[in-house]
Amino acid sequence: MLINLFLTLRKYKVPVTIRELMDLLAALKHRLVYANLDDFYLLTRTCLVKDEKNYDKFDRAFSAYFRGLEDLHGMLESLIPDEWLRREFEKSLTPEDLKKIESLGGLEKLIEAFREAKEQAEAEQAKQGQEGQEGDEGDDPNQTGRKGPGGMGKGKKKKAKKVWDERQYKNLDDSVELGTRNIKMALRRLRKFARTGREEELDMDNTIRSTAHNGGMLDIKMQPERKNTVKVLLFLDIGGSMDAHVKICEELFSATRTEFKHMESFYFHNFIYESVWKDNRRRMTERVPTWEVLNKYAQDYKVVFVGDATMAPYEITHAGGSVEHWNEEPGAHWMARFTELYDKLVWINPTPQETWEYSTSVGMTQKLVNGAMYPLTIRGLEEGMNTLSK
Repeated sequence: MLINLFLTLRKYKVPVTIRELMDLLAALKHRLVYANLDDFYLLTRTCLVKDEKNYDKFDRAFSAYFRGLEDLHGMLESLIPDEWLRREFEKSLTPEDLKKIESLGGLEKLIEAFREAKEQAEAEQAKQGQEGQEGDEGDDPNQTGRKGPGGMGKGKKKKAKKVWDERQYKNLDDSVELGTRNIKMALRRLRKFARTGREEELDMDNTIRSTAHNGGMLDIKMQPERKNTVKVLLFLDIGGSMDAHVKICEELFSATRTEFKHMESFYFHNFIYESVWKDNRRRMTERVPTWEVLNKYAQDYKVVFVGDATMAPYEITHAGGSVEHWNEEPGAHWMARFTELYDKLVWINPTPQETWEYSTSVGMTQKLVNGAMYPLTIRGLEEGMNTLSK
């Protein structure tokens, strides 16, 4: 079973190794968990996943492998003969228990009594659920048991969602294999080289010249390595309609991490407001004030926004327009501050360029960035990098 789970994880690109699988087997041998799927999930993730950015891949693989497990009980009932179950059950009873069962009419009568009790309990439970649904007083937005619109009736039960099926915003994976090398080639248009750091690269021309002047005695000369000194601020829209563009955004994120050594990345949702964040798992508790970003990173940074700019127009133009929190100032005001401070700013849009004219919010965003919106294509990236390098 664990071998197949291991292969499923590898199929979903989770970087697990045999060593980690052996650790899981050792933990199970010592019965750290037993007969509980939720505990097994947590133990398996702890043993096999070494980097939190792979949690989402692990959850999808785990869900795919154990899909249908909730029907295991019914499957066993259909596969195991009743006669075999009865014999095994009777083996566990003492002679006194068997005599007592016989006095009640036999094992069949006892099973029938259990079934009737179970059916009665389920009927009572269903009746309570209907009464809870019909309640009309109070309102509980958290659905913790109150009646009324938005609340859940007292007797109404909601099936719990498995932990591994709870999809959350996740950090983009910068180790993803690029679908096309051309993305990196397009980003290389934004380059400004300088020799910085320690002298650890052979300077061939000066070595030859110095050796010749030294009467043929080898005189090695070293120089600092040439590095791209371009500094980039990258802001990535995450969640909602951007879920459809995660793969291409991961490829772009991976390429930027490779090409630009001086890069800072932040996340936002739909539009830029008074705060951004660096870790999607802590986006509600660990935010970075946008004013802090504007004050910390000088105007020689190149600013790149990545998002589909698809939202209700009031999310850009009005205070309180954000769908996640109350924003004191419109998003348009914050974008104006960015364009005033940074001369080099572009917006990369992953949606097809021919569809932009049908979206009011895309047009508004394009106007706010002074027309510097480009599609997330090879040509679009090349044009965007040319704009930043001018």
